[in-house]
Amino acid sequence: MARNLLEQLREMTVVVADTGDIQAIETFKPRDATTNPSLITAAAQMPQYQGIVDDTLKAARETLGASAAAAEVVSLAFDRLAVSFGLKILEIIPGRVSTEVDARLSFDVEATIAKGRELIAQYEAAGISKSRILIKIASTWEGIQAAAVLEKEGITCNLTLLFGMHQAIACAENGITLISPFVGRILDWYKKDTGKDSYAPAEDPGVLSVTEVYNYYKKFGYKTEVMGASFRNVGEITELAGCDLLTIAPSLLAELQSVEGDLPRKLDPAKASSASIEKISVDKATFEAMHAENRMANEKLAEGIDGFTKALETLEKLLSDRLASLEA
Repeated sequence: MARNLLEQLREMTVVVADTGDIQAIETFKPRDATTNPSLITAAAQMPQYQGIVDDTLKAARETLGASAAAAEVVSLAFDRLAVSFGLKILEIIPGRVSTEVDARLSFDVEATIAKGRELIAQYEAAGISKSRILIKIASTWEGIQAAAVLEKEGITCNLTLLFGMHQAIACAENGITLISPFVGRILDWYKKDTGKDSYAPAEDPGVLSVTEVYNYYKKFGYKTEVMGASFRNVGEITELAGCDLLTIAPSLLAELQSVEGDLPRKLDPAKASSASIEKISVDKATFEAMHAENRMANEKLAEGIDGFTKALETLEKLLSDRLASLEA
């Protein structure tokens, strides 16, 4: 009997929904879900989630009292909104949700640690165990050091905006639970840089990058999980079948579900263990040197932090306008 690609993918890879859209999560029933500032900002503007936004603003006003300035209320609601969406998502999925630290803290170790603890405290206050939360942090050197501290406290982390081997190795050496290498954004960069319109899935630079990271981790026995992210097409996903996890947007989940055919496993720990790979140790100086040499990783990390920052600023404005409207 013919089976769809999504069914077969689930047998070798944990499928994660890459969305803040709760209805989409209900449709595809992934084990885990991951959000980011852009996804939360997009979801907050959907009419069906107005209630979550309004309830978060009202609760922030109640906490701070009638005399608090609107800016203070918005700031508190802003801090709580990602958790509000996370709590709704956790009602649907059996596994974990990733909630992101403010991208503007990406180069501040102490502030990232404090924000990670604060997000976990909000979830625990709502009765959710920290084992169901991944704190999502940008893969800067500082972000990785902050995550290492949180991991020692039993707070699991998802290191995002990951584009280069130096970032991946530093995460593994610091005992990070999970990394999210950005397949599609790597492809975007190479298409722009080379002027090529397209790449065959097996030659896709993003696919090759994640395959290299996966094989390195399995070869040297690192426990850090690899979750491919930011896909541009189904071919990228099928080329990474067998990866520990893949976080996939609803439109691509729908496409995988609609296509029948055989899905061979591409990434395999047994194959990786016999691969000829040289081990590298990454300290701060090595990280910075490798990052400076890797033009793609350098540009995409900066662009990713900038993009998430802009999304957060849009969200703050949206919350400010909505509070004014609610209290008018």
